[in-house]
Amino acid sequence: MKIFNRISAVVAVVAAIWAGAGAQNVTTPYSMYGYGILGDNATSMQRQMGGVGFAMNNGRQINAMNPASYAAIDSLTFLFDLGADVSMLWQKEGSAKERSVGGGLDYITMQFPICKYMGGSIGLLPYSSVGYAFGNEIRHGTRENQGTGGINQAYLGLSGRYAGVALGFNISYNFGNITNDVYSMPESSGRTLFEHVMKVRDWNIVVGAQYTARLSKDSRLTLGLTYSPKKTLLGTSQATVQELSMESGPDTVGFMNLKGKYYQPHSYGVGLNYTYEKAYRLMIEADFAFQQWSKAKYSAMYADPDPKNPNADPKVIFDGMNFNNRVRYALGAEVVPRLRGNYGQRISYRIGGFYTHDYLRIKGNSVREYGVGCGVGLPTPEGKTIINLGVEWRHRDAYPQNLISENYLNVTLGVNFNELWFWKRKIK
Repeated sequence: MKIFNRISAVVAVVAAIWAGAGAQNVTTPYSMYGYGILGDNATSMQRQMGGVGFAMNNGRQINAMNPASYAAIDSLTFLFDLGADVSMLWQKEGSAKERSVGGGLDYITMQFPICKYMGGSIGLLPYSSVGYAFGNEIRHGTRENQGTGGINQAYLGLSGRYAGVALGFNISYNFGNITNDVYSMPESSGRTLFEHVMKVRDWNIVVGAQYTARLSKDSRLTLGLTYSPKKTLLGTSQATVQELSMESGPDTVGFMNLKGKYYQPHSYGVGLNYTYEKAYRLMIEADFAFQQWSKAKYSAMYADPDPKNPNADPKVIFDGMNFNNRVRYALGAEVVPRLRGNYGQRISYRIGGFYTHDYLRIKGNSVREYGVGCGVGLPTPEGKTIINLGVEWRHRDAYPQNLISENYLNVTLGVNFNELWFWKRKIK
């Protein structure tokens, strides 16, 4: 009962933090398309290694990328991981340049043992993020575009293992609002707001498997696989128009349910991890991810028929989109010089990189992103809790026509608490 009360208290604190801080928002015009910039469920530690994780299962760090990893946790251990980052962005469009700073809370996860061969995890992760603001001149006036929001995942995961095989799943409740605003300001007078809001209230499932083969007493090779099925999104989409100079409220010009009109894709992930651990620890992993966004529908919104002219072509309020398949490659490594050495030798040193062919297709152009990261895992004096501090450089652009070129410098911070909540002390 005491353990249940502890977990309940942690969950309450997590919910309060997330409600107050919210998931982080990117600041990029690319996020105005589709569902925004997608996340990959990587923790701060994994981002330092290029975002790998499909085959990772060391039991010391939470790995929500593959739910099969939860069973690797020690039967006496409780893990709690909280991550945040600060992002500095340099944008270039032609000769125009702009700088901005953003960031915030990234994720909150926890992991716990159920029995000797089973583990579980719960947490909050970003599925997508939207954040942009820019303006341009139009005929006889100006126009401003703003967007905020994103989709969050509240998940529950379970995993079990037998011999070298582990199987697991995550069931998540996906929720969030994506708001796209367009302000039109004619030279004459007045200000009009066109607002499109997508409200997602949905569920999703990810299944994972890992197979570990012992190469020797001190080394092992792990193959990891994940899969998430294609499914329709649940929620609503609404468009309104409001004359801000008038006291009247917004007028709804379009409304529809997302079911059958918007979809998540088939998603696959595969990773291969090599780990050697004796006097020192070395871990190397390579990952590949594929999401079939080209088969995921993203429909246009049309205005209600005009009763005075029912035969007229329907008016498009919000354009639909066609996507590219999303492909991601990642490679990362971690080394601990001496597991029982001095403080500097017990620090985890990490490095990695990735390349992503993104799902967005903008005016006939594809979007790509690539980057490198590095960082350290700093053990606290008691040796269990780890502070993960890293630096990450990312570049995003479009091709063949380079619409906007973006460079990010992210400072990531994650605190991985490791507690022996399930150990009963003996009274002497």
